[in-house]
Amino acid sequence: MKTLSNIQQMKQDGEKISMVTAYDYPSAKQVEQANIDMILVGDSLGMTVLGYESTVDVTLEDMIHHSRAVRRGAPDTFVVVDMPFGTVGVDPTTDIQNAIQLYQTSRGNALKVEGAHLTQFIAQATAMGIPIVSHLGLTPQSVGVMGYKLQGATKEAATQLIEDAKAAERAGAVALVVEAIPSDLARAISSQLTIPVIGIGAGKDTDGQVLVYHDMLNYGVDRHAKFVKQYEDFSVGVAALEQYHSEVKRGAFPSEAYTYKKQIMSEVDA
Repeated sequence: MKTLSNIQQMKQDGEKISMVTAYDYPSAKQVEQANIDMILVGDSLGMTVLGYESTVDVTLEDMIHHSRAVRRGAPDTFVVVDMPFGTVGVDPTTDIQNAIQLYQTSRGNALKVEGAHLTQFIAQATAMGIPIVSHLGLTPQSVGVMGYKLQGATKEAATQLIEDAKAAERAGAVALVVEAIPSDLARAISSQLTIPVIGIGAGKDTDGQVLVYHDMLNYGVDRHAKFVKQYEDFSVGVAALEQYHSEVKRGAFPSEAYTYKKQIMSEVDA
């Protein structure tokens, strides 16, 4: 199994880190077969596979259920699990109780939290022995406040983001995800931190990249962000389903090739 030490060594060696967001057994199995370094079980599963309106609806139980499925599909990959909305940033006691429950039952290697306001939690969880990945820039759980837009786009905002990243590292974060920020800012953050910095919509100069399985394969996704490259088109499944529907209606499926041959009823009649 890839360990945190393996991931941190990649940073030290200048080896780029690949990460894919996956939510279930079959996708995780494919990700591991492709030798991807890390899997993120993101709370974006709420919209992508559960049909929720936003990540706000995702529960701790949802994350545990999907994380365990991912672990079964990818037993040897480093798995990071999102703490969903409302489970962290409440109060120190509630935060750590939720973190312990998720870490113990999800079978993930680390937990991820969004926002610069959680340095105290990062320190507390780290002291408990729970590895924490920080997420800065565009944080989907906070889009109701910040909106879906580029972050760190002014001198003041960029300076603050660098300070927030350093604060997360000082608090004990084992890695950092930066989303939807200018590429030169992402490069500056990556060069100033000793922990791995994983980018999404942050240019090529971070220590690694993360994309969502469903986005990069165009699987059940209606809209793509600017930073998503589509590597394959699983929407061909719709055409295949239409063909199946037509063949069933016409009686063309199943043909003899898909039918068991033994003629048992002749023996019954006899």
